[in-house]
Parts: sequence; C-alpha cells; structure tokens
Amino acid sequence: MEPFTPRQNAVLECALQLLVAGGERALTTAGLARAANCSKESLYKWFGDRDGLLAAMITYQASKVRTPGPRESMPTLDDFTRSLAVFAEDLLGVLSGEVSLALNRLAIGQADRDGAELGALLREHGRLPIELRAKALLELGRRHGYLKFSDTHEAYETLYGLIVHDGHVRMLLGEAPAKVADDRPRRARLAISQFFRLYGQGAQDIR
Repeated sequence: MEPFTPRQNAVLECALQLLVAGGERALTTAGLARAANCSKESLYKWFGDRDGLLAAMITYQASKVRTPGPRESMPTLDDFTRSLAVFAEDLLGVLSGEVSLALNRLAIGQADRDGAELGALLREHGRLPIELRAKALLELGRRHGYLKFSDTHEAYETLYGLIVHDGHVRMLLGEAPAKVADDRPRRARLAISQFFRLYGQGAQDIR
C-alpha cells in the first residue's frame, strides 16, 4: 500500500478525532467531509467504502509506531538498541492514546456480533503490520549477532509483553492513560534492558 499523502493524513486524523468524540455513529461520510473540508467524492476515491475508511484510519494510527531500521550494512549495538527503544516508546504512546483506546473499546463491544469486523480490521491493519515491522528489526539484530533466539514470533511476543505488561488492559478498564504515558520513557528503557537479558548476546542496560 502506498503511503498516504499529507492531505489524506489530515483527513484520517480528523476521522479519528470524530470517532473519539462521538463514537462510531459520528463517523459518517457526510460528517467527515464537513469536518475535514473535503468532498464525499474525494473520500470514496481515497478510501473506498466505510470498511476501507476504517482500515485506512487503523493503518495510519499503526504507522505512528516506528521501527527505525539501523544502518542495514553494519548497525552498531547502540544503533540497534535505540531502534528498539523508539519502538517501545512509540508502542506505549499509541496504546495509551485516546484514539487507540476508543478503537479497541468499540471492537470489544462488537466482539460478540457476527463477523466482528472492527476487531478483524484492527488485527489486519493495526497489530499485524506493527508485528511484522518489529520482527524484521529483531531478525536484523540476530543477523548482526546482537540477539540470539530460534523463534522470531516467540521473541516478539516476549518483547511486546515486557513493553506493554497489563497497561493496555488497565486503561481499557478505565485507568487514567496519563499514569502510563507519563512514565513511558522509563518503561521503554526497562523493557529493552529486560529483553536483552533474555535474548542478548551480551547484557545491554539502557540508562
């Protein structure tokens, strides 16, 4: 999928804010066109139907979790460690944001319906792309000898668990996101240090 244009990003950001403010019912083509100052025809051209719009919103939101690749030719251990820390902090930031919480609460509310379409869209266009990018970063670290593991999926799940813990569940249940967001840098550093103790070729503490 080609990257969104700046104008499309602005429209998607507007759509996410409508969703947060008014729930799924507030996200209509006419309402979004008014709020984003664009035509309904443009929305259909860019995103297609409602599911296409939701998928684009989730893709845009997931893109905020960066997995900056160190120099492919010969990254240093510090480069690689910083890349993991950026991923960890971004992941915490996105998961603690009101947009992610609104999307996940809506998906949970629909989970017992036939199809559970929003949940499927969140998995396909949100969680899966983040997972694939993070796995590629982990495999890069393994190729350069910074990490040692036999199962990439298991290593990723460990990393995800160390970063997130039960924080996302607590926020979905109503805990103030600020309690998690304010401590984000420290939590990210701690998670990466713990991950290196489990999978690193040498201990790598991040201060």
